[in-house]
Amino acid sequence: MSLPVKLIVGLGNPGPDYLMTRHNAGFWFVDALANKLSLSFSPDKKSQSELCRYQNGSTDCWICKPQTFMNESGASVQALCSYYKIPLEHVLVVHDEIDLSPGTTRMKEGGGHGGHNGLRDIIQRTGNKDFMRLRIGVGHPGSKDQVVPYVLGRATAEEESKILDSFSLALEKSDQFFKDNLNKLMTELNNKNNS
Repeated sequence: MSLPVKLIVGLGNPGPDYLMTRHNAGFWFVDALANKLSLSFSPDKKSQSELCRYQNGSTDCWICKPQTFMNESGASVQALCSYYKIPLEHVLVVHDEIDLSPGTTRMKEGGGHGGHNGLRDIIQRTGNKDFMRLRIGVGHPGSKDQVVPYVLGRATAEEESKILDSFSLALEKSDQFFKDNLNKLMTELNNKNNS
């Protein structure tokens, strides 16, 4: 991956009922990133999202929290990429990942949706799966039919603490999101034994 990120999208469900659910781990991360960059989100009707913009020197990047529900996340991504002429290869999507344990954060380029409804909708609406993903481990309930109530439930205090702690390296090195090469950060994150 040799492209700077122009749009970071944290996935989650809007509203206080979902705020601290596992499925909202993407929101948690972009909230922490915006806080680190001294930014605050504002509603944006065009993209049906909460949005802030990070500009620093040659860096110009939007940070987005879609305010549709998870299974319509692609509407915000499509609207922003179209309006601001951002190719999907410059997009980083941050989402919860049941195949990783709490405390584990990994980065990958492209791939399928793995059953994640937010990723599925982004791929369907844009016709493209070549975006970067920051995968935040939330753990697996152990049974396929328990996945929905599990991700829509709140993590235990210990799991929540591990999930939030797992953001530290990505936040510390967040300037690398906006540079020409994400490979170094990807390698560091994927090699870090934080599970």
